[in-house]
Amino acid sequence: MLRLRKPYLLYLGDAQMPTDAKTACGLRDWCPADVVGEWSLPSCALSVGVPRRSPEEAAALGAGSLVIGIASVGGTLPPQWLPDLHRAIDAGLDIVSGMHTRLTSFPELVEASSARGVSLQDVRHSDRRFPAGTGRKRSGLRVATVGTDCALGKKYTALALTRELTALGAKATFRATGQTGIMIAGEGIAIDAVVADFIAGAAEVLSPANDADHWDVIEGQGALFHPAYAGVTLGLLHGSQPDAFVLCHDPSRVTIEMFPDATIPTLPDAIAQYTTAARVTNRAARCVGVSINSSSLSDDAWAAYARETAAELGVPVCDPMRGGVAPIAEALLEIGGRS
Repeated sequence: MLRLRKPYLLYLGDAQMPTDAKTACGLRDWCPADVVGEWSLPSCALSVGVPRRSPEEAAALGAGSLVIGIASVGGTLPPQWLPDLHRAIDAGLDIVSGMHTRLTSFPELVEASSARGVSLQDVRHSDRRFPAGTGRKRSGLRVATVGTDCALGKKYTALALTRELTALGAKATFRATGQTGIMIAGEGIAIDAVVADFIAGAAEVLSPANDADHWDVIEGQGALFHPAYAGVTLGLLHGSQPDAFVLCHDPSRVTIEMFPDATIPTLPDAIAQYTTAARVTNRAARCVGVSINSSSLSDDAWAAYARETAAELGVPVCDPMRGGVAPIAEALLEIGGRS
């Protein structure tokens, strides 16, 4: 698996909009102890609320990497950022990027990093070869977050579950499958960059055999019902072999985002389809809860929705950002034999 050198200095470049800083905000929120500060060009119009520190100051505090914490238009690396990246390399920091443009496509960065003995980490890309999936049972316990669509809370749900399980005294590890998750965890596999035939095998590598009472909490990607990304979802599900899954949903969506002809199924139908798919490699797989992105609902509407949906489905219904996921974590402990 890809492993990153922590702690991080967050790089904001010349970002102008708060929504540009999704990656930086995720790192600030979910691994604050691993963030020593932020750095940006003078023209940058935003901050994520951590101390401003130069690459040299961050390195003196023990930072290991400068992380590009924003998403530029088209996923490209603007030329005006290059002097700051060179400065970070000179200070002894690795450069970590989740953008489409590879850091290694800039010969001057490759040369500088090689000379300084630091790394360029393109977490969205993988040159590693993975085996095909085996489907063989592995020791340990696994829960996967799955969704009715993309970008509705699978990563946040997995992180919240990991935190809650740990707080309850369980052994739990967040297994990252996307670029921001990898940066938060410090390791993982960008599953959508793996060749299709080897996605299940990569998922097996991501969540290897473990202690019988240890939970791997596997970050989901895509959705079974997505016209473009269902393939990565299915491969990840098969290789993860989850004992349980948590369905993530945004009740404000009727169709797949940006695919108006693709209707999102009902929650019972979605659970049934995920159960069928998961039981290809784990016949005991079951839905243990539903995680809702309730940002479109008022407090009263959310309370009514959660109550009615839980009664209909017979599983806990939670929002990780609005009350937490303790009921789902407790349901997992029951599966693991710890009530």
